[in-house]
Amino acid sequence: MDLATSSLVSPAPTKSFTPTRTQRRRTWQSRYARLLVASDALVVAAAVFGTQALWLGPDHAGVSAVPIDYTTVSLLLCVAWLIALTLWGTRLPRVVGHGVAEHRLVIAASFQLFGLIAMGAYLTGVDLSRGYFLLSLPVGTLTLLASRSAARAWLVARRRRGELSARVVLVGSAEENARVAGEIARQPGVGLTIVGVHTVEGAGENSWTDAHARRLERRLDELDADSVLVTGGGHIDAHDIRRIGWGLEPGRQHLIVAVNLTDVAGPRIHTRPVAGLPLVHVETPQYSTRQRVLKRAFDFVGSLLLLGALSPLLLVLAVLVRLSGPGPILYRQERVGQGGVRFGMIKFRSMVDGADARLSELLTSQGRDGAPLFKIDDDPRITPIGRILRRYSLDEIPQLFNVLVGQMSLVGPRPQRDAEVAFYDDDARRRLIVRPGMSGLWQVSGRSALSWEDAIRLDLFYVENWSLIGDLVILFRTVKAVFAPGDTAH
Repeated sequence: MDLATSSLVSPAPTKSFTPTRTQRRRTWQSRYARLLVASDALVVAAAVFGTQALWLGPDHAGVSAVPIDYTTVSLLLCVAWLIALTLWGTRLPRVVGHGVAEHRLVIAASFQLFGLIAMGAYLTGVDLSRGYFLLSLPVGTLTLLASRSAARAWLVARRRRGELSARVVLVGSAEENARVAGEIARQPGVGLTIVGVHTVEGAGENSWTDAHARRLERRLDELDADSVLVTGGGHIDAHDIRRIGWGLEPGRQHLIVAVNLTDVAGPRIHTRPVAGLPLVHVETPQYSTRQRVLKRAFDFVGSLLLLGALSPLLLVLAVLVRLSGPGPILYRQERVGQGGVRFGMIKFRSMVDGADARLSELLTSQGRDGAPLFKIDDDPRITPIGRILRRYSLDEIPQLFNVLVGQMSLVGPRPQRDAEVAFYDDDARRRLIVRPGMSGLWQVSGRSALSWEDAIRLDLFYVENWSLIGDLVILFRTVKAVFAPGDTAH
């Protein structure tokens, strides 16, 4: 194997001094973890002592069976909660900033701690106020999740500016390095900044020599890199990867290996060492009865509540559409739904009456008559009111009725026309496994700016990795996209 160093992806300034090992370990991860400790302490103290004041009042009795008051209980509960958050690893570098994984650990630490306390109180006969105890848990947990979300939003914003990220050197073939670099560039908030690329060509026994290891070690020091990302196993075997790991500084420099599994979410991936082999198990995508019932219940209740809350807005929008020109208030179009079943999707009319008759002409004039996405640039058929409705997705609100009757879901791949479905290959047809949605992963990842291939890829990722938490995250991002649509909304 011959290791050649290529040009840097983003040049890093050369340091004029050599930091000590102690200075190196004072990384942004440790500073961010200390910030989370302070924020968690404030949140937990406010939730617990706030619940005590609200539920028990200023003049409260002590705890029965033990000679302590509730102020002491609250203090001990705060300390135990913070310890639980530490023991469950909610502030580890591999967790912070990763959204769902971080939130799951926070929820697990909180509920399991309160479960242990409840069991201990029952076994010892200590009679804690049930209201105080049961109110502290949800209030504290929800506030913790909110504070962690705010901290993560701040962290992602800093990472998009190239700060607070792991400085990574890619090691692999030119093709593998380019593939991984492209995927990382698509998500600047993931916390990986590529500072250098080492291209590896050829393979053979004992190819990773001591000279190569020393060269990589010097390169890491020059670039102040803290991670090596092996981008593929085509040119580097398992023994080479192990030797690369041996040359890294424990605790500061990390080894990352890219597994060639694209579009597979973390919950479907499980590692299991067998006879020294790190086997990766990938669960087959499936929708159990429990998942289907849970998603349908979520859609039904959510659409019902939203229709009730948005009914005044629906009336106002209906009046504006009526004043925008001749034609019906609601526009109904046949779309392809779950399993290929067709249904009438409704929305507020945003175009002039009879706009469908001009679609073929406009597609031909813009050279898009053979394209799978029927999108028209600067569409002349859209009314002035319709342009505003579309920019803020207000024309889509009536689709809540489609969700209510079970034709659509709050979250899922967008329903498309027969002519668009005709472009589907076998992979794309997997979009039809689930109900189409009012919002979806590709809508909150770029909307009209995404290509057909990217839209299909994101929809397939959603279909094969569905979770209720994922739906909630997409809905939250949808609300953000509605209020701040950006330049990609049309």
